[in-house]
Amino acid sequence: MRYLLLFAGNQVAFNAMQPADAQAMYSEIGRWWSKHSEAGTLVSGEQLEPPKTATTVRHEGGDSFVVDGPFIEAKEHIGGFAVVEVGTLDEALELARTWPAGGSVEVRRVVERG
Repeated sequence: MRYLLLFAGNQVAFNAMQPADAQAMYSEIGRWWSKHSEAGTLVSGEQLEPPKTATTVRHEGGDSFVVDGPFIEAKEHIGGFAVVEVGTLDEALELARTWPAGGSVEVRRVVERG
């Protein structure tokens, strides 16, 4: 089964990190990514640009319009995602527990087509 892990964090807290601490965190993330890629568990994923770079298309009343900025205002933002292939939700949750960057990890099962 495939699951999506959405990695969320607090931009204010991240901006307050000392450069050495941020570098250490990124090193840990790199090791996590490599470990699960080599194991064949990590299918795909990406880091995202910060929310200030977002553009949102809103649909209302049959019309659509473009808005600069993220879809919602929140203290936490999605910083990246990973698609993982594991046997159970418990395995996906265990992967989420090992995420080294802190913050929160939302776990959702991917709808299988076909």
